[in-house]
Amino acid sequence: MVEPTDEPAAEIATDDPAGDGAADPADVPADPADVPADSTDDAPAEAAADTVTVTDAGPPRPNRLERLGIATADRWAQLAASVVAGMLLRSSFPPLNWWWAAIVAFGLLSWVLIRRETTVAGGFGYGLLCGLAFYVPLLPWVGGLVGALPWLILALMCALFPALFGAAAVTVRSLAGWPIWFALLWAAQEWAKSIFPFGGFPWGAVGYGQTAGPLLPLVALGGVPLLSTGVVLIGCAGAALSIEIVRWLRNPPPPGASDRPPAVLVPGLCICLVMLTAVVVWPGVRRSGVGAGDDPSITVAAVQGNVPRLGLDFNAQRREVLDYHVRETLRLAEDVTTGRAPKPLFVIWPENASDIDPLTNIDAAQQITVAAQAVDAPILVGTVRTAPGWSRDNPVASNSVLVWDPRTGPGESHDKRIVQPFGEYLPWRGFFRHLSGYADRAGYFVPGRGNGVVHVAGVPVGVATCWEVIFDRAPRQSVLAGAQILAVPTNNATFDETMSDQQLAFAKVRAVEHDRYVVVAGTTGISAVIAPDGRELARTDFFEPAYLDSHVRLKTTLTTATRWGPVLQWVLLGAAVASLLVAIRQNGNFMRGRITRRHFKRGRTGADAENGRSGADE
Repeated sequence: MVEPTDEPAAEIATDDPAGDGAADPADVPADPADVPADSTDDAPAEAAADTVTVTDAGPPRPNRLERLGIATADRWAQLAASVVAGMLLRSSFPPLNWWWAAIVAFGLLSWVLIRRETTVAGGFGYGLLCGLAFYVPLLPWVGGLVGALPWLILALMCALFPALFGAAAVTVRSLAGWPIWFALLWAAQEWAKSIFPFGGFPWGAVGYGQTAGPLLPLVALGGVPLLSTGVVLIGCAGAALSIEIVRWLRNPPPPGASDRPPAVLVPGLCICLVMLTAVVVWPGVRRSGVGAGDDPSITVAAVQGNVPRLGLDFNAQRREVLDYHVRETLRLAEDVTTGRAPKPLFVIWPENASDIDPLTNIDAAQQITVAAQAVDAPILVGTVRTAPGWSRDNPVASNSVLVWDPRTGPGESHDKRIVQPFGEYLPWRGFFRHLSGYADRAGYFVPGRGNGVVHVAGVPVGVATCWEVIFDRAPRQSVLAGAQILAVPTNNATFDETMSDQQLAFAKVRAVEHDRYVVVAGTTGISAVIAPDGRELARTDFFEPAYLDSHVRLKTTLTTATRWGPVLQWVLLGAAVASLLVAIRQNGNFMRGRITRRHFKRGRTGADAENGRSGADE
């Protein structure tokens, strides 16, 4: 396995190809007679002394300014590589979907972190820079909602987790097989970010950027943690391979030497193992995605009613939004009657399709009943209901999905279990309302309970409302509770198309992870029907009224990820923590990187190069 190195230091220390400090034989006269006359014993003593000095000293040492220039160039190269790594990681997400860019990103970042002059503090800084270059362009839709400051604060908070990864990676880089430990540490920081603070923010997990790539089948084996680990492992192992091969080509062993070939076995095996695993899992995923098997087939419709206008005043348009969804459902019913569309078994409306509670508002209830009777099918209605404990000072509510039967009216319901901080509710409301005028715009939603499954026309449907789909536990609990299809009602009227496209990628990952068809219904889009292999069977455009009417299969199989996903998560986390503890014990203390860096700088000045190198290898 390649060890941390820095080639410029060795090149500056000596120009001797053999590395032994001896003069090149081609430059030493073979016969004393070949020595010029002015360098014989008859020459002045001073000239002779000068000749000896030049021969012993070798090339002149770089002066302080030259050394500063070399160090500055190295630093700028690392800074640039960190920024480019973050930008490449962003490119793996929609709308570009350059899945391979994530692999290149981790190759660059690992090259920065394994260099000898990178300290623990430096690793933190480079990781922070990479995180900012990733999250700032990933989350601009937040700024469109509440302004630039909250967007940048959120990006900075997210970037702290890659920064911690950078510091930990520098600590474990001395261990054999460092690409493996790098990958595990990255998975560990994604886990930490998914639970902390305020319930976590898994947005931006590396696995969500792989919906167009060949590694996606890994998610059926071990969920998003395994998929992210595989991507990072390939990137880091690729960097190890490249560095080792380049080093070997630059300094090939002389003829007859017994030097070993470049250490490429472990990183090569890592890459092959990840790719081979994806290849082995893929046929089963693909077979399920094309509808093979004897699973029963049904027709499901998703209605995208649209809204009059985008923005934070969405709730002020409540009646219009309900009317829009009733109107689009009536259009679906007309197309069914005329034979232009198949009759759906049930219809899925988006989150907040009726922000007017139909259980307390007779007019809203009548409108929904008219739509359900027209299409002659039950409707999953996204609505807002008053929660227990409501008062004028504490107007708590639940974000609910109701099953509305065309004949019997409201039935089972799902109350959103994971509510969004700073949007649906405000943590530490008394504190944050003094910092921003937007604080009072946050809702008073409270989390619901249950397993996320409702029964519609006899079909157990797992509901992951909007924000819930990015958390591993929500869809998994529904599938384990018997859900045969997943519904993702969402409301992106307060955001933009970029956010909707990213959220759709999360739904694709869930489809493969749990071997279920996923139906996404959005107020403004993007609505879609997704097959168990992650393919889009149908989709709408953003900010338009539309409906989708598609055939799907009811699935009952449980993937390895569904059964054992949390167990694997803890195994990966435990291995990451163990590697960090072993590295700390082996290194002795966290200041080792700083000592290595000092030796490295001294090593640039010639003979001290070997001292710096040995100091780093102790």
